[in-house]
Amino acid sequence: MSQAESNYLKPEVPAVPPLPVTPGEQAEPEWVGPRFFNRDLSWLEFNRRVLWQAGDARIPLLERVKFLAIFTSNLDEFFMKRVGLLRRLMQSEPESLSHDGMTPRQQIVAIRAMVNDLIAEQTRIFTADLLPALTASDIHIVGYQDLSPRDRRYVDEWYRAHIFASLTPLAVDSGHRFPFISNLSDNISVLVDPPAQSVARRAGGPSDGPRFARVKIPVGTGVRRFVPIPSRPGARNAKRVDRFVPLLDVISHNLGDLFPGVQIVEQAAFRVTRSAGVQRDDMIEMGTGSLIRSVEEDLKQRRFARAVRLELEPGASQELRQWLLDKLNLVPQDVYEHPPVDYASLFEIAEVDRPDLKDRPYRPVVPTRLAVSARASGESPSAQLFATIRKQDILVHHPYESFKHSVERFIAAAAGDPDVVAIKQTLYRTTPDSPFVENLIRAAESGKQVACLVELRARFDESRNVRFARQLEKAGVHVAYGVAGLKTHCKTSLVVRHERTGLRCYAHLGTGNYHPKTAQLYTDVGLFTCDTEITGDLVTLFNFLTGVSAPQSYSHLLVAPFTMRARFNALIDREMELARRGLPSGITAKVNALEDREVAEKLYQASRAGVPVTLIVRGFCCLRPGVPGLSENIRVISVIGRFLEHSRIFHFRGGFEDPLDGEWLISSADWMYRNLSNRVEVAVPIRDRDARKKLQRILEVSLLDQRNAWDLQPDSTYVLRKPAEDAEPDSPQASGTFNTLMWEAGGQ
Repeated sequence: MSQAESNYLKPEVPAVPPLPVTPGEQAEPEWVGPRFFNRDLSWLEFNRRVLWQAGDARIPLLERVKFLAIFTSNLDEFFMKRVGLLRRLMQSEPESLSHDGMTPRQQIVAIRAMVNDLIAEQTRIFTADLLPALTASDIHIVGYQDLSPRDRRYVDEWYRAHIFASLTPLAVDSGHRFPFISNLSDNISVLVDPPAQSVARRAGGPSDGPRFARVKIPVGTGVRRFVPIPSRPGARNAKRVDRFVPLLDVISHNLGDLFPGVQIVEQAAFRVTRSAGVQRDDMIEMGTGSLIRSVEEDLKQRRFARAVRLELEPGASQELRQWLLDKLNLVPQDVYEHPPVDYASLFEIAEVDRPDLKDRPYRPVVPTRLAVSARASGESPSAQLFATIRKQDILVHHPYESFKHSVERFIAAAAGDPDVVAIKQTLYRTTPDSPFVENLIRAAESGKQVACLVELRARFDESRNVRFARQLEKAGVHVAYGVAGLKTHCKTSLVVRHERTGLRCYAHLGTGNYHPKTAQLYTDVGLFTCDTEITGDLVTLFNFLTGVSAPQSYSHLLVAPFTMRARFNALIDREMELARRGLPSGITAKVNALEDREVAEKLYQASRAGVPVTLIVRGFCCLRPGVPGLSENIRVISVIGRFLEHSRIFHFRGGFEDPLDGEWLISSADWMYRNLSNRVEVAVPIRDRDARKKLQRILEVSLLDQRNAWDLQPDSTYVLRKPAEDAEPDSPQASGTFNTLMWEAGGQ
């Protein structure tokens, strides 16, 4: 028996006929409280765990600064997408109810209370924790008023040379309309007394009152939000000191240059968040260009979408506050106060060249078997790669294992291999300088058949994807835009190669995007295979995506929205039958989010049937664990650490003593309604035993983690785990998921 055959060998799961149902067994559980958590409040709890990282003294200082910026970036997106949606629901469906029975208005009230709590904690961490720690480490964020006369002269000269001419004060009066306030732009609102009114007021005569003006903080290449101040000359061996002054502070203290001869009555920093808008279900003929034009029109409209949040500096007068609210069509409940700190730009501070204050750089390893194939002799590099995949499936785990030397290499090898006749790939998100786009173009120009499914409706990447689509089409790539009404979210590649025995297909199916940069920051897994049953299904899927056909059946792949939901339900049902018969049962799933009510109800049933259910859910989770009579056999943990846990892994015990003999799958889909019902997603079974061992270890390390793991409680709160005092320093319990998997992968 060959190595490949032995790795695929797996006992067939016997059919499990249902036992007769005993009276009362399927009765409603005793639990009568809310069955689900609110999705948006659960998401805010996730961002609270992100914010906690900024306050964790065990994390290097500049990494904590980065987490504070990530928290702000997350919150911005939350308001654009979720609060924007709730605002629209308040108008169109005011009585609609969320999973936990709240109306849109009630949800917004609850969101506001939680966000204000989070903002207060963010302010405390920054002012009472991070700023003193940065100062103690010789990284100073200095207010303009605290600069020495010499430094102030330097900053003023820099401001006149690099900023002043780009500023445009915009007054609002009978001859000047209120200016458009772009999304997430930083601004200074100014109330000024024109000269004539100042004279009239001093003389005791009538006055129209102060006039409003707005100054937008510039953005663009080379404009930093924290202006570096040169170090003073000193001893050659003097220690490094980095000093910065916020650009907002510099401009606010030089407003007199923009309003000469007038009295500035008041000024306050503010920022506006606009809704991301609704993406229409594009029931349009594919391939006619109509979809591209529709997406481009949506992008134009998004710029002018409704404002949903006003962030305002504390202490702003009621007059100024109400004036902004009226002009932006907002209400007082839409105002969120916090100090004028550009938290979103703290990435600039995190990038300061201080390795001693950062995580040690991590260099991914080349997957062992791919490294061996790269050193083989007698064949071209591309032939070596395909020969390695023929020998045995390969599971890769990013970023611990190199994305560049596995996934990028796979497509590059296919583009350059003279025996490859066709390449097909889905692109949801990728980099502006994507090697995948480059290699697909190279393959098409060399005469290969190349098809690429570009998802134009990938939120916030629409403009980039439109550009890619046109670039690919110009090079002769057959570009498809997916299925009407469905986003294509699966991450799949298919290479068709002419070999001695005929055409053979090679595939990569992964959990993450074909995005070289996020592949270094997100944990994802991917499978390389030439299993004919899997590649045969993938051929059928690509024909559906790029051609015209009715939805097809799939023998082994789970494809949403056609077969995935039903197959997951059947797998859960089987575990329940096994538990009732006293056979080994269990469900373990690692996902980014769990929101689908049908899946949650199935898991509740499994819990009541005695199936142990373990869920590793990084982000929001609407399922309520640990409730007697509902979910006492379900536990939920969240792992938040150096990398964004993005892989989706599923294991169903299947009645076997050895968990490796159960059902193992990886997928592009979370257990969310949109993934299972409104997107094209793929889950692929993992048959190779070595690959299963790898997946088992990933889950095991996450479950053992006492360093970065949080346990979800029945009341929706999360409790941080703490390692036992006697835990070994290099154990998963004490060192956490990242360090354990890094050491085991052999990374540096």
